[in-house]
Amino acid sequence: MARAIIIGAGIGGIATAIRLRKKGYEVTVLEANTYPGGKLHSLQKNGYRFDLGPSLFTMPHLVTELLDLSESPTNFSYYRKETICHYFWNDGTRFTVPADTETFIREAAKYFQESEKSILRYLENNRMKYELTAPLFLEKSLHKAGSYLSKETIKAILKIGKLDINHSLHSVNQSYFKHPKLVQLFNRFATYNGSSPYKTPGIMSMIPHLEMHYGTYFPKGGMHRITTSLYEMACSQSIQFKFGEKADRIQVQQGKAVGVQSDKDTYAAEVVVSNMDINPTYRLLLRDQKPPKKVLEQERSSSAMIFYWGINRQFPELDLHNIFFSADYANEFDAIFNQKTIDTDPTVYINITSKEEPSDAPQGHENWFVMINAPGDYGQDWNHLTAKTRRVVINKLNQLLGIDLEQHITTEHMLNPVGIASQTSSYRGSLYGAASNSKYAAFLRHPNFTRSIKNLYFCGGSVHPGGGIPLCLLSAKIVDELVPKPNKHA
Repeated sequence: MARAIIIGAGIGGIATAIRLRKKGYEVTVLEANTYPGGKLHSLQKNGYRFDLGPSLFTMPHLVTELLDLSESPTNFSYYRKETICHYFWNDGTRFTVPADTETFIREAAKYFQESEKSILRYLENNRMKYELTAPLFLEKSLHKAGSYLSKETIKAILKIGKLDINHSLHSVNQSYFKHPKLVQLFNRFATYNGSSPYKTPGIMSMIPHLEMHYGTYFPKGGMHRITTSLYEMACSQSIQFKFGEKADRIQVQQGKAVGVQSDKDTYAAEVVVSNMDINPTYRLLLRDQKPPKKVLEQERSSSAMIFYWGINRQFPELDLHNIFFSADYANEFDAIFNQKTIDTDPTVYINITSKEEPSDAPQGHENWFVMINAPGDYGQDWNHLTAKTRRVVINKLNQLLGIDLEQHITTEHMLNPVGIASQTSSYRGSLYGAASNSKYAAFLRHPNFTRSIKNLYFCGGSVHPGGGIPLCLLSAKIVDELVPKPNKHA
């Protein structure tokens, strides 16, 4: 049977393994860590359970369609949230976004003194952008000529002027709304791909469509259950995982990938797929090959500083997703992308899974995942920056929630860009690979294949179509379409 080797057991790697196994390949996955999932992992500490990485679950059908490839039932379930997010501002303003679109339009119009028609027109425009571009930009390889020979592509090209690629997301949002807080609320969606709303193109306003139209969900067992469900299914399909085994080199002979050498063994293969960040893939695993210099030098997406706090009380005013905005959003993103530091008044995101899964914290307690957008690791003094940011965050939450937070923190764990880079091999600790801070960013991401080396493919958040759970799963789907059916005589 023809063999496929997957480097990296992140969610994109696991999804690719499942699809290639279904296609008829014998699949082996090499993973340097001792666990599957990459960033989509969890931590148990002093009676609290924390999801370490992604905390937002949208487009669940991309997970269930993978699970449906198995004939064996998998214990994976989820439900739609009635509330999307709670928003807080420094001046005491609070607004809750309901999942029902009509209710949101009505309540947002009243609260922010905006026209219901303007909000509806904005949401419909976001839907149009998504429906026009998803078949090309998200579901297919941008780097194959055949992707452009379709009715969908022609339709998108004819309406390219409506996609706002020549305007920033911020300027587009300002053109619809007068209230700066509503503009800021929609500017936030640039962070979903690690970019700045003042640089990323206006086409990115399609991102809130995924959240506000398709909904946000909670997987029973937490986000880590997505990983464990897919991993359990992969094992049931006889996919072999080699944990604690680090890939050292992709073997290339006569312009063709023929296998992978690890720190423990050598594996011959007809297909090699790297789920590793594209930068270390070339720098470490393909060090004898000519790298795509322009692609690898692209600006990196933002990273994160995350505090995992066990809290010895409950906060009824908080929900699963909570945002505490900065007073000066432009200054915050200037600090991240230009000054390579964290602003003195950062936006704070708090995710509390114990709101949905009480067993994630001791009775009467909550598990707080507290995240601040951060620059990548460029050699900053992270010990100083982490301690400083921790104080700033606690002071901000004390003011907005009227508490003395320090006395309620019973346990603590922390991740900064250095830790993210070391644990996930993400270049500079970036969460989404390259940033989308230009109108050409979608075309500049590394493709899911390379023309210079046959039988070598790429999946995961650092390559097309981008980072985040849905796009990583779509990258696996694209790789599956690119990889030929196995030669039965191989």
